[in-house]
Amino acid sequence: MGKRGIPMQQSVDERIERVINHLLPATALEGKFGSPKTLYEQLAYYRTPGISIAVINDFEIEWARGFGVCEAGTKSEVTPDTLFQAASISKPVFALAVMRLVQEGRLNLDEDVNNYLTSWRVPAIGDWQPRVTLRQLLSHTAGLTIHGFPGYRNSEPLPTTVQVLNGEPPANTDKVQVNIIPGLHYRYSGGGTTVAQQVLVDLLLQPFPEIMRELVLDPLGMTNSTYQQPLPNDWLARAATAHPFSGIPLEGKHHVYPEMAAAGLWTTASDLAKVGVELLRVLRGLPPTVWSKQTIEEMLRPQQPEQTQGANQSFVGLGNGLFVGLGFFAGGGIGDGFYFFHSGRNEGFVSLMRVYAHIGKGAVVMLNSDEIELMQEVMRAIALEYDWPDVFPQEKTIITLSQAQSYSGLYLTKSGLQFKVVSRDGNLFLQSGLQPPLQFFPTSELEFFAKAVNTSISFEKDDAGNITAMTLSQTGVTSLRQQADEQIRAERQE
Repeated sequence: MGKRGIPMQQSVDERIERVINHLLPATALEGKFGSPKTLYEQLAYYRTPGISIAVINDFEIEWARGFGVCEAGTKSEVTPDTLFQAASISKPVFALAVMRLVQEGRLNLDEDVNNYLTSWRVPAIGDWQPRVTLRQLLSHTAGLTIHGFPGYRNSEPLPTTVQVLNGEPPANTDKVQVNIIPGLHYRYSGGGTTVAQQVLVDLLLQPFPEIMRELVLDPLGMTNSTYQQPLPNDWLARAATAHPFSGIPLEGKHHVYPEMAAAGLWTTASDLAKVGVELLRVLRGLPPTVWSKQTIEEMLRPQQPEQTQGANQSFVGLGNGLFVGLGFFAGGGIGDGFYFFHSGRNEGFVSLMRVYAHIGKGAVVMLNSDEIELMQEVMRAIALEYDWPDVFPQEKTIITLSQAQSYSGLYLTKSGLQFKVVSRDGNLFLQSGLQPPLQFFPTSELEFFAKAVNTSISFEKDDAGNITAMTLSQTGVTSLRQQADEQIRAERQE
């Protein structure tokens, strides 16, 4: 029985109905959403033919459904068994294969990969030979080039993995090479994942899809998943068609990705949810299928040097408290809010996997379009129904200022921008140029935010407690580069 004595199936069906009838569109204002929409309204609005959803609750897959059609203009409905391209979610599934071999002592995360490679080598640069490890490849800290891959039309010749790594025809990307010092900084690299793919092939001397089938897919019961590229003919009838623009089917139905570890997994939302459930169960202390708790914890630990210090207190490095592990990204701090995730985008497909490690909740969403916003709306609806932690911005606590007039004055930047801060009845207003005064609300004695726009201000004090400067930040801070671009610092003029 489910809640309030309702039969469990009816309870789950009701939850599904609430999810698909309560999508929350984003607005231009941070933390504010438009009126709830239905999934079918948004599929039409975003010109997305189909979507596949799997929801994890209480450490198991609670439901999986398909909605819409496999290809625009057809009646072939999306089902839980419909295949989608997982795109970059191929990477964390691949990382499980690497970590199995590490766990078995057949690979070392910190060994120079050139000691494993036989058919290709990380190239030297002049007389300098970079040292690259599997730990760096799986955490995107190896300093390697090539962010992602565009794929190939079905009619085009396909390169071998070595041709991709060398950037040789018919490869459509440049060669993969080190151009910054390995091990120091995070930089996403599908090229690096392709190097790791070649490590496994050279070590095991088997075709890559067979390696993945043996090491990961079969043990997890992922019977609707394959890394084979191109997709075998007997699988094609179950495959969704890519729609990269305005609901128009891609010529040839989908692109081919010979860079299999980085982008080549064909799968279902249900099969990806099986990955999430396995990790959840192992972390909970249940008997593992293959990967030990120690192995999974290592995958979900910060790997970037500047992230490891104080990692038990907070996780930083990618903005918003996120960090890169081995294959997965993670964040949310310690406790119920901690989650691991990965997203994916191939031509005409997008996908997202998000799993809360300690409370046994999560979801996988896969679309046969490029509409990332729709994917986020569905995730928000699931988060709302299943009470996920910290998905929605918490309302800020506004305090009462003790001396609002002490902030008043004229603030000038070195380039000549002027901001006038005034106090009215204990409230603070800022005027920029000819704009009307805009009210800012205090969350502390030095931090303020505007309700009307995505703007915040902070003040600085000298040793005597006098306000000396103000920093204005707009649209939030999503990276260090944006922080530098979007913040304005002004000195107070007496």
